[in-house]
Amino acid sequence: MQANWSYPTTIWFGAGRIEGLPEACRSAGMERPLLVTDAGLADLPITTQTLDILDKAGMGRGMFSGVDSNPTDKNLAAGIEVFKAGGHDGVIAFGGGSALDVGKLIAFQADQVRPVWDFEDIGDWWTRANAEVIWPIIAVPTTSGTGSEVGRAGVVTNTEAEVKKVIFHPKMLPAIVISDPELTVGLPPHITAGTGMDAFVHNLEAYCAPTYHPMSEGIAVEGMRLVKEYLPRAYAKGDDIEARGHMMSAAAMGAVAFQKGLGGVHSLSHPAGVLYHTHHGLTNAVYLPYVLAFNRPAIEGKIERLSAWLGIDGGFDGFMKYVLDLRSDLGIAHTSKEIGIDDTQTERMAAMAVVDPTAGGNPIPLTEEICCDLYRRALAGNV
Repeated sequence: MQANWSYPTTIWFGAGRIEGLPEACRSAGMERPLLVTDAGLADLPITTQTLDILDKAGMGRGMFSGVDSNPTDKNLAAGIEVFKAGGHDGVIAFGGGSALDVGKLIAFQADQVRPVWDFEDIGDWWTRANAEVIWPIIAVPTTSGTGSEVGRAGVVTNTEAEVKKVIFHPKMLPAIVISDPELTVGLPPHITAGTGMDAFVHNLEAYCAPTYHPMSEGIAVEGMRLVKEYLPRAYAKGDDIEARGHMMSAAAMGAVAFQKGLGGVHSLSHPAGVLYHTHHGLTNAVYLPYVLAFNRPAIEGKIERLSAWLGIDGGFDGFMKYVLDLRSDLGIAHTSKEIGIDDTQTERMAAMAVVDPTAGGNPIPLTEEICCDLYRRALAGNV
């Protein structure tokens, strides 16, 4: 199963497509790329083999792997230093969402004269950037979750303010994506589960967001169908290439769909990730049913239609049961307490959640009081 797509950017999809990485680099104008990944991937065979492919093509073995699971401005600054010191002319963002985001941000920010926070995804702030000095980007996802490989933004934590920021520019969209499911075969089941649920939540929150965008909504529905059919298979049998391939598509579809908006799951998850350093996809999965139940008055009709499309009986209640059963089958915790979150920073997280860029996409407006209640429900397991 191989294909070349041109939406929303050039995507080379299929097993073994990583062999074409040097060709992709040259097509994007790179001869000396910097591969950006995280420490956990740096020494794995998929990474060393990718560096071998570049080396054989005369492109060197430049790599930066100082990316945290919740990436920070310090990671970005260190990556820019390596990029400049090595005389690199583009970035290969290689890994899960964190590495993809940092890789894109290095290429974007390396030669800007203003601080990265001046380009936060607010209004037309992106127009402040000098588009002429943004280096080319190739994206190579190794998980199936964030879909950052087809996104025009990167998420990074401001360590001084202790808050996640979304940095946006249209030229952060990678020139070419190599979507090779063989690169995801080595993922352990719990990472497959967390990243897969991240893809599901992206599609679901996009579908539920009140913004009018029927194209994104249609993509979201198909993305959820792929997760429903193939995530359990990928989780149960890690070398199921068909399932891995469909999950890579579902992740990319979620990122395309959430141009329509995200919502309360993400606005609750982002503060938890900053303050408790939890895995983003796992945190989304934990908070999902609590936000879903809260939003029921505004989305019940949409969820009933979705349930019918996905072959889930019982309308909204049947869909909720499906979500709870899926989480259980994937070994996802039911309460936030089980992933290391406590009640000592509930009010602080709620204050952060209501101003998170994703909060505005929730079908019911969020307040600090509502967010506090949702955090407490998740701690107690009270859906």
